[in-house]
Amino acid sequence: MHSITLTQALLLTLMAIIVGVDFWLEAFFLFRPIIVGTLTGLILGDVHTGLIAGGLTELAFAGLTPAGGTQPPNPILAGLMTTVIAFTTGADPKTAIGLALPFSFLMQYIILFYYSSFSFFMAKADKYAEEANVKGLAKINILTTSIVALSYGIIVFLSVYVAQDLMKTVVQSMPAWLAHGFQIAGGILPAVGFGMLLRVMMKAEYTPYFIIGFFVASFLPFSNLLPVAVIGAALALYEYFHTKDQPVLNNVVATKGDDYSDGI
Repeated sequence: MHSITLTQALLLTLMAIIVGVDFWLEAFFLFRPIIVGTLTGLILGDVHTGLIAGGLTELAFAGLTPAGGTQPPNPILAGLMTTVIAFTTGADPKTAIGLALPFSFLMQYIILFYYSSFSFFMAKADKYAEEANVKGLAKINILTTSIVALSYGIIVFLSVYVAQDLMKTVVQSMPAWLAHGFQIAGGILPAVGFGMLLRVMMKAEYTPYFIIGFFVASFLPFSNLLPVAVIGAALALYEYFHTKDQPVLNNVVATKGDDYSDGI
C-alpha cells in the first residue's frame, strides 16, 4: 500500500480540471479512462498500474456515450479512482473498478445537476445573442465551464487526498467474499462495456472480421495483443480501399446502363 502526497494530490487535481474541461467541451477526448488512468499512474509513479486500471476501465466504459441529455457514469472519476484505489490499497485493478464506481456516479449526478441548473443562464444568453454581444456570451461560457472545472478539482482532491485513509480502512475491513465479489464484478464490466459497443457498431457484413479477430486472439499463441491489432489494422485498410470507390463505380454503372443515346 502507498500514500498519496500533497504534491501528487495537487497534480491529480490539476489533471482532473484539465480533462474535466475537455469532457465538458468534448474537445480532445483526453477524458477517456485509458488516458486518465495512465496519467494518474504517471503522477503516482506507477505507470504499470495506471495502464492496467485505465485499460480495464476503458473497456468497461467503451459503450457508454452521452446521448442528448442523458449522462452515463463519469469516465474521468472512474479511470482516476480505479488507479488511485489500486495504488493506495494494493487492491487488484478489477476490484478497484467496483470500488471506484460510487465516485463515478457522484460526478455523474453533479454534471446532471449542472445540465439543469445552467438553464438559468439561457435567458441572458439569448439576450446577448440578439444584441450580438460576443463578450457577454463568452463570459457566460467561461463562468459555467469554470464552475465545472472547480467541481472536478474539489471532488478529486477530497477523494484522493482527504479520504485516502478512509478508503484504505474500508478495503482492509472488507471480508474476503465481498472483495472477491468486487473482483468478479470488475472482471465482468469490461466484457459488458465491449458488448454494448458491439451492439452499436456490429453489422452483419463485419461478422467475418469479428470471427477472424476472435480466432486469432483466442487460439494463436501470442505473448501480447499487438499482432491482433496489426491484423485488425490491415483488415481495416483493406476494407477502406475496397469500398471507398464503390459508390463512384455504382454511379458509373448506373449511368452507362441508362444511356441509350448510341442506340445500344
